[in-house]
Amino acid sequence: MQLIGKMFETFRTARDEKIRHLERVPLFEDCSLRQLRAVADISSVVEVPERTVLTRAGEPGDEFFVIIDGTALVALSPQRRHRINPGEFFGEMSLLDGGPRSATVKAETDLRVLVINRAHFWELISAVPELTQQMLVGLSRRLRAIENTMNA
Repeated sequence: MQLIGKMFETFRTARDEKIRHLERVPLFEDCSLRQLRAVADISSVVEVPERTVLTRAGEPGDEFFVIIDGTALVALSPQRRHRINPGEFFGEMSLLDGGPRSATVKAETDLRVLVINRAHFWELISAVPELTQQMLVGLSRRLRAIENTMNA
């Protein structure tokens, strides 16, 4: 499922505004302004109506999402659900490996999301290779935090 190109409207958003959104995301917190500019240049801002499914578990993923406004529900299983809020993100594993989504994510409210397409992401990694290290460190921290909560 690809969000961009569907029935949702993509908004022209200034690079500086995208950078302000990216600065709130833990995954990008150690990035330089140059790196954030490169990410902003390949991203789009999309408005998504309430109750829209953004990703479905098991389906291939080609997009990474950062919530700008609104909330979404992440369902890892019928018993394991949680809410994500502005500044939080999802889809990074599928962005990196193109593998199937591990969760279903549904808009709980109307959303504005910043979206990065997988093809553009790999162009970015080639153009700004030091960003790879930043993202791997951020992903590693996130996975360790999840492991710690599961083992507690």
